[in-house]
Amino acid sequence: MGTSTRWKGPSGDRWSSAARRLARWREDSRNADQRLEEIAGDHLRALHETLRADRSAFGLYDTACAAGERLAGALGSLAAEGAESSDALVARLVSEVGGDGGTLADAAVRRGVAAAVRDVRDRHPEMDDAMNGGGAGGGFAWDILCDLYQVFFADMVGEFLRSVVAEHVKLAVPVLIASDPEGRIADWVAEKVVDLVPNPCEESAEATDLAQAVDTTQSVVSAAQEPSVALPKIAESLVPRAVGKVLGLITEETTGEEGAAA
Repeated sequence: MGTSTRWKGPSGDRWSSAARRLARWREDSRNADQRLEEIAGDHLRALHETLRADRSAFGLYDTACAAGERLAGALGSLAAEGAESSDALVARLVSEVGGDGGTLADAAVRRGVAAAVRDVRDRHPEMDDAMNGGGAGGGFAWDILCDLYQVFFADMVGEFLRSVVAEHVKLAVPVLIASDPEGRIADWVAEKVVDLVPNPCEESAEATDLAQAVDTTQSVVSAAQEPSVALPKIAESLVPRAVGKVLGLITEETTGEEGAAA
């Protein structure tokens, strides 16, 4: 990140407590999986508390918002063109969404893109057919793209915390490297927060239903029903809420969500 000094991870009581619990963890101990999930929860709470105290911490909020907007802008072309292979899709999205910044947050975005493609392929085996020319029109279906959008934000947070945990492992317990706790923690975190991310397809359906219910003008209804027009715009508008949710800036207890994420 522009200096030869190795980043030693974030500091603070919550982070230190999470690191100490990780240092005591052993893969062959009783209830090892449950304890690792608790450690993952410790790291996620530490991240959330840090960002609530200082939204600019790590540059993560601004980086995530910018990346989310770029991903939203790419959805329309992916629906029309698709990609030749998963590698080509990852390379394209890493370039278009991840940018070329050198911060830890930038790196988390790029790794989050790759992880999101992997996870969405697991959810949608038909994605491979689209990449092999089997999809109608050669592009990706919108349910795939909306899942990609949703999963990206969750994987980005998981990948950021993977880097934090990796540093804790190196500093405190090098022997744990063989058991890959950072990878397992990243996966747990992503699974934990993915449902917090709004899904553009679901939001679009709700908007269309509402427009029809109140007898909104036909032009608005038509725009809401045209995915290639509406969904990228909806996805972009949801970025502050998506980032606010996964970073703990918007919670169920928060009132005035839009203000919380602004």
